[in-house]
Formats: sequence, structure tokens, C-alpha cells
Amino acid sequence: MAHIEKVAIVGAGGRVGGAFAKELLRSGKHIITAITRKGSKSALPKGIKVAEVDYDDRQALISALKGHQFLIITLSVTAPGGLHGNIVKAAGEARIPYVMPNMYGSDIQNPAIMEESMNGRAYKERLADFDGVDTSWVALVCGFWYEWSLALDKATFGFDIAGRSVTFYDDGNTKIDVSTWDQCGRAIARLLSLPESGASPCVADWKNKPLYINSFKVSQRDMLDSLHRVLGTTDKDWTIDFEPTDQRLKRGLEDWKNGNRLGFAMASYARVLYPNGDGDFESKWGTSNQVLGLPKEDLDEATKRVVEMVENGWSPFKQ
Repeated sequence: MAHIEKVAIVGAGGRVGGAFAKELLRSGKHIITAITRKGSKSALPKGIKVAEVDYDDRQALISALKGHQFLIITLSVTAPGGLHGNIVKAAGEARIPYVMPNMYGSDIQNPAIMEESMNGRAYKERLADFDGVDTSWVALVCGFWYEWSLALDKATFGFDIAGRSVTFYDDGNTKIDVSTWDQCGRAIARLLSLPESGASPCVADWKNKPLYINSFKVSQRDMLDSLHRVLGTTDKDWTIDFEPTDQRLKRGLEDWKNGNRLGFAMASYARVLYPNGDGDFESKWGTSNQVLGLPKEDLDEATKRVVEMVENGWSPFKQ
């Protein structure tokens, strides 16, 4: 059967959605439409179609989505809470066969993560948006985004690159699966270049299932060593401290309750970095890297991009 050709992306002007759009365009096999808010000034990749909508106008959103075979949702951290569900329902009414929900990260087949982590609870809400909706989901389980997490704040991977300080969760040696934005984009492009159905591998293999991929399996110690190679520093140039993951989880939850949005991130990262293997989904489920023909990446090259982001003042809250 033919591959999926018509793809819609919500958030194609953002850092994440833009990486997805770039790789889909590079494949030359897809017609991509960016679903954008009316009046949006976000820069979009060349070669992409644009459909401006008022997300509060359900019929306009359904009309913009009609005719597409796959919808990718990427939303800003500041997006309204009910927006995801509204988009999923509109996709169902538009008869889009597949939707990739806005839940890129931890292992959705790990009951402990789904019940005990902040991300897991959010993922359950995202999946619940599909209840009673005539469409199927494909969830990209890619671990934490490497660039985002290393550049953002000490609340995530524990690093303040500009200030040359790091807080290690426990001893800093717990390895977890992480992915770069580009690897995620390649995974989506390779997935949608497969036949929609028929003999495996095909898109239908992941119908209402997770798609596991990664770039690296790394610890905070590995990240710091990579930063040393990129920056020309040593441990002596950094302030290094330690905090137990259970204590850090508790502190993050308290910060979140007190209105600090970074508390959500701290609690989420602390739970995934528990030294019990919950952040290492590859060892449990494997990945589809080989099936999709994903390349092996260079950790230091990814770290170099992070350093450049920090030096240029990147923030997800500006996206």
C-alpha cells in the first residue's frame, strides 16, 4: 500500500514542530500543511503549506484538517489546557486516520511512570482525549529531548551551563534514553515513508501503540564529560553538588503546588532518573531505530548545539 502523503502539523513554527517539518520536507515524499493560529508570526520552513485557523472555531479547524492522513500535534508549554483535546476531536471529525499526540518523552507502557510521574499523568490525559474519537494514535516515546533538557534549567538535567554548575541526581550515574529533536524528526519522516498498511514494517504496526526511538543512553556524568570536551573545562571549573532523587521529586512537587512551573519539570525528571531503570526503556522494549534506519549520532555534536543555544539566550517560553 502507498505511504502517507498528506501530513498536517500543529506547531510547525516551533522548535520541535519545525524539526519534524524539516525532516518530512527533506524526504520529498509528503505534502505538509502547518495548522497555525490566525495572525501567527512564527517562521515556517520553506515548502510548507499554511492553514490559518481560530482554534476556538471548531468547524474552521475541522475544515483545515480534512483531507490529511496524519496529524502531528506539538504544543507550546504555555498552550491552553483544553486545546489538545479540541484538536484531537476535530481530527476525528475530519476523518484523519492517525494522530501523533503532544506527549513526546517517557515510557507510556511503564505503569509506575504513568502513575507516579508528572509527565505520566499528563500523558494519561492526552490519551484520554482519544476516548470516543474516530481516529488512532501513534505515540513517539523518545525519552527527554536532549537539547531542551540540557539547555533549559537546573530543574531538568540539573545543569546551569552558563554558571558552570550541576546538581547530580543521586550519584549522577543513572543512564536514561534521550533523543535529539532531529532524530525525532527523522523517525517521523521514516515512519511516514513506510506503507500505510500491509506487510511489516508499516505505519499500522504502531496503531494505538508507542514508537520507541532514542539518540543516546546517557547519565548526567556522561553529559558533563561531553560538556568538558566541548567547552575545554574540567570538574575543577564546575560547582558539582548532589541531591537524592526522592528528595528532589518532593521538592519539585512542592514548587509546582506553590505556582513555580519549573517544579513540574523537576518532579518529572527526578522520577524518570530514579536509579531503578525506569528511564531506560530500550533495555525493556528495544527501539525501532534499526527498522526506521535511524543514524547513530555524536553526543558531543549534540552538546555543542546546546552550548550555542545557551549562548544565544534560548528559552522554550519564547517559542
